[in-house]
Amino acid sequence: MSSSTPGTNEPEPTDGLKAFGAALKSFRKRAGYTQESLAPEIGYSAHFIASIEQGRRFPPPRFVDQTEVTLDAFGTLRLVAHQLSRQRGLASWFRRWAQLEQEAVSLYTYECRLIPGLLQTEGYTRTLFGARVPSLSDQELEDQVGARLERQKLLRERPNTSFSFIIEEHVFLRRTGGVNTTRDLIDHVVAATSARNIELQVMPLARGVHSGLDGPIRLLETPENRWFGYCEGQESGQFVSEPKVISTLQMRYAKLRSQALTPEDSVRLLEQLRGAL
Repeated sequence: MSSSTPGTNEPEPTDGLKAFGAALKSFRKRAGYTQESLAPEIGYSAHFIASIEQGRRFPPPRFVDQTEVTLDAFGTLRLVAHQLSRQRGLASWFRRWAQLEQEAVSLYTYECRLIPGLLQTEGYTRTLFGARVPSLSDQELEDQVGARLERQKLLRERPNTSFSFIIEEHVFLRRTGGVNTTRDLIDHVVAATSARNIELQVMPLARGVHSGLDGPIRLLETPENRWFGYCEGQESGQFVSEPKVISTLQMRYAKLRSQALTPEDSVRLLEQLRGAL
């Protein structure tokens, strides 16, 4: 039977974890089980079941399958778990933003440190997480990579969402992961711009001063036409909803768009950079 000792890295409860826990509890009671009587039926301890119902643990795939069958849950637990899997591997401070991304009608990103997660290749992503300090375990690394690749489905599944990316030229020049990884990355980014709803602009090194020098900017618009922002630092992230701050970030992003290369010139520059590798 699985360990009943709470893990030291249990995630903080999120809406997704709470939703799965509530669904599990409802189907458990409907089937006439207590946590103690269900435990031997599915091969997990009562403490483990309690942790999941309280939203303090991610339900493992085998746990989901066992409870789905034992509780005759009509596919509901698998469905909720599938939605939840989109959040696994995401930092706790980023999950609220990631949830809003799923429904955003506009998503704007200025990045000066690395390639935005939505545009990364798997090789580039693995290089980043493989260099983390302190080091990630093999499972943590796979969770992080999996979560990032899962997020990238947004670019394919949201054709009516307007995506805008402004990326500093020096991020491509760093050659993160080596020459081959950088070639694949540039090919991937250029290919992404073929979609009508994805706009990419490069901020050239020749632009010595611009409006984004205070750091990265993320902005999104919800279906209700509300705007939110997000700023991330070392081991932390700030979710922004204050209208005055949003207005400032929007002004800076609009200025960045006028200071960066046009989308056409940006693609030409990336093709030149690739040719020089």
